[in-house]
Amino acid sequence: MIGLRPTLAGRVCLAAFATLILLFLALPIIVIVVTSFGNDAFGSFPPHSWTLGWYKQLFADGSKWPAALSLSALVAALTTVFSLILGVTAATALVRSELPLRTAVYGLVLAPLVIPQVVIALGLFLLFEPASMLGSPIAIALGHTVLASPIAVMILMATLKGIDERLEDAAASMGAGRLTVARRITFPLAMPGLVAAAVFSFITSFDEFFVSQFLSSVDTVTLPVQVFNVLQYDVDPSVTAVSALLIAVAVVALALVGVVRRLGGSGRQDGLLPTETTVGLPAGNET
Repeated sequence: MIGLRPTLAGRVCLAAFATLILLFLALPIIVIVVTSFGNDAFGSFPPHSWTLGWYKQLFADGSKWPAALSLSALVAALTTVFSLILGVTAATALVRSELPLRTAVYGLVLAPLVIPQVVIALGLFLLFEPASMLGSPIAIALGHTVLASPIAVMILMATLKGIDERLEDAAASMGAGRLTVARRITFPLAMPGLVAAAVFSFITSFDEFFVSQFLSSVDTVTLPVQVFNVLQYDVDPSVTAVSALLIAVAVVALALVGVVRRLGGSGRQDGLLPTETTVGLPAGNET
């Protein structure tokens, strides 16, 4: 087939169209961030005057936001640990071993991503309620792990597939045990993927609402549930400040992933074991 040569006008139109789409997608975020600095008690856009009062109100005496924020951070940290443990185990089994019915197991691991979250939340409620675990941070973290671990598994599977298995085989042939190979070879090379899996697991848990709503109690309310409770009966402009903080957390987390991938890179093993150079001959003189 004859390819069409791109013209200057076509490239300009494509860039302009892509810019408009990105601006449209980012517009709600921009509105929330700008509104959080407004002095209007009803959160109007654009603000008539500017203030930091809503951010100060979040941490004022008697405010419920600090407790909800700390609980969400604790649950997200626990979820990250649980998701990494399950993610590393499942990804290693699916990529590095001859697991029977691998496709079925992989589909089972990814099932929480296609099942409605309300159904998962209801099932978790029926599981933890007889054990009197409703409101426990551990129970909420385990519930969030059901949703976050499939994301960690996908990221870590892609990371492990990008690591040359001959590096692990070479270390094993020199007497290194499995734990030593994992600690000295696999984990350092998979560090960008591990950080990405941890960050996305943390974000997934920090923003999760349905599971938190079903598993929380009066005394243990996560940040998304607190936002819902505030907006259900009233319009509180401090919610815009909370939303802006959540946006900032997501942006910082994604920036961290980008920095780690740039510094670590998935190609750290490139060139360690050349595939075309014959032993004892310089590259390019194999014949």
